[in-house]
Parts: sequence; structure tokens; C-alpha cells
Amino acid sequence: MFQRVVRSVDRIQQRSPRLGFIVGVVKKYSDDRGGQLAALIAFSAFLSFFPLMLIVVTITAFLAQRNPALAERIRSSAMAEFPVVGAELAGNGRVLPGSGLGLAIGFVGLVWGGFGFTHSLQYAFLEVWHVPHKSRPPFASRLARGLVVVALMGLGVLGSVALGLLGTVVKDSRVVGALGTAGAFGVSAGLFLAVFWLLSPRNVRLMDLLPGAGVAAFGWQALQFVGIQVVGHQLRRSSQLYGTIGAALGLIWFLVLSTQILLYALEVTVVRKDRLWPRSIVQPPLTASDIALLSAMAMQEERRPEQRISVVFDVDGAPDVDGAPDVDGAPDNAPVKLATPEPPCTDATTAG
Repeated sequence: MFQRVVRSVDRIQQRSPRLGFIVGVVKKYSDDRGGQLAALIAFSAFLSFFPLMLIVVTITAFLAQRNPALAERIRSSAMAEFPVVGAELAGNGRVLPGSGLGLAIGFVGLVWGGFGFTHSLQYAFLEVWHVPHKSRPPFASRLARGLVVVALMGLGVLGSVALGLLGTVVKDSRVVGALGTAGAFGVSAGLFLAVFWLLSPRNVRLMDLLPGAGVAAFGWQALQFVGIQVVGHQLRRSSQLYGTIGAALGLIWFLVLSTQILLYALEVTVVRKDRLWPRSIVQPPLTASDIALLSAMAMQEERRPEQRISVVFDVDGAPDVDGAPDVDGAPDNAPVKLATPEPPCTDATTAG
């Protein structure tokens, strides 16, 4: 009985383009172990957060010695980027003494943590696009792209936060607030589009990345708005009860949700470009999209230039993939469409 119901739902979603697309995105996120990738990125970002806060607070302390009002505005803008933490890590308005040693330690920690974050982010993109290991960029190329990503994200985040807070700076002005929100969305969309283009395969057109960048920007703005509301109405009044542990847990949840939104937006891009839907919820039978994705996931494990992986499905009508001969020497049938294009060389799989 239960199986019949599930198969009925499966047939309905396969016949519906929109519902089938949503199911395809969710299933690919699961196939790519999106939860583990998101946790890896969030952990790396968490390690980068505290050196960043040390730099912000130290610079604010230096500025406070000459212009306390300007320092307070800078402090508020920086903390608004991580709304769950709020004033906890900002020192609750206290002016801290500036320290050159603290500033140096903060920069070293930020560079180390930032490289770990960008490495995890690039790894997630390569996994989602199913780029074979033998065709992934070398260390120097990853380092250069990581620096560019950090610069882009830093500028984009500061710009989106500044525009998002425009409505609070100009009080009683809904028009200014709406314009600031729209501007923040535009900056966020441009930021995600640039990151998607930089870390995606070269043969992916910019137009193919627009929907995913829009989804990521919308999710980021919504998460930021919810986080600010939580801080303003809940955490600010209960901070003394929960203390630093509550702030740290809130930060972790904020980072995990942010990375999950980013990865789901990337899955939207990949599924839409390679038309990886409809997918089957219950097998058998496998759909053409199932075969294409499973083939790409297997061929992703090629680690040497002389290594070739052939994929065989023991079902009627499913051809072997990659055109390699079988064990008995018989040639394969016509290959199905793969979920990712074949990368021509080691450093040509990603843009930039």
C-alpha cells in the first residue's frame, strides 16, 4: 500500500516540470552530500570569524580614541553582518584599548582561516559540478582564486550590509529603506554571480548562472533580515542568560544556514543547466537524468590522466558510458548525456 502511494507520487512529480525540478534539486543535494559540504564550509568560516572580530574591534578601538561616534557606527555596521552574534562579540559598547599585536595576530588568523574557507568552498563547487579529480586546478590556482573570492565577498558583504541598513540610518523613510533593500539585493546577486562564475567550469555561460545567483541573493537577504529581527527582539534580552555559548551556537547555525542556501542555489544552477530532471524517487526504473548523474558521479573519481572509468547499468535500455570497451571487448552503445562536460585540461575546468 505504502509503496503504491509513493510510486503514484513519483509518477506525478515526473510529469510535472516544476515539481520534478524541485525534486531533482533536492535529490542532487542529497547525492552530493550537501549537508556535509555545508558543514565543512561553515566550520572553516567559523574559524575565520574570531580573527575578523579581533581586527574589527582593534581598529574600532584605535578610531575611538579620536572619534567615538564614528567608531560606534563602524562597529554597528560590522556586527550587522553577523546578526545572530550581535553585540556579544562587539564588547557591548565598551571601548577596548587598541593593540598592534592583537591586530597582527588577527590578520594572520584571518588569512589562515580565510584560505581554509575558500578551499572548502572551491571543493564544494568541484564536487557539485562533478569535475574529475585529475582535472581539478592545482594549489597555486586555488590559492589565487581564493584570494579573489575573499576580496569579492568582503566588498560585496560590506556593500550589501551598508545598503540594507540605509533605512535605519534615514529614519521614517520607507522609500529610502525600500531602495536600500533593493540595492542590497542587487549587490548580493552580483556578488554571488561573480563567485559562481569564478568557481564554475569554463564552458558554463554567465546566463546559466543568473538563476542560482538570484536564489542565493534572495536567501541571504531573507536570512539576514530574520537574524536581525531575532537579535532585536529575542537574543538581546536573553544574552545575559545564555551568554557566550548561546552566541556561539547562534553563529554556527547562521553560518550553516548560509552555506546550505549557497549550495542549494548552486544545485539549482547545475540541475537547470544539465537538465537533471525528472528524477525517480523509487527505483527501478531509472530515468535518463538518474543515469546521467550516476555516471558523472562515478567518472568524477578519475584521478590520473591515463585512468578511464566506464559505467555500466544492468537495466534494459541503459547504455554504457564513456565509450570504453567492456571486459569482453565489445564496444559500448551510444553514450548518454553526462551531467558534466569533459574537462579538457587540469586548469581549464574553472573560470578565471
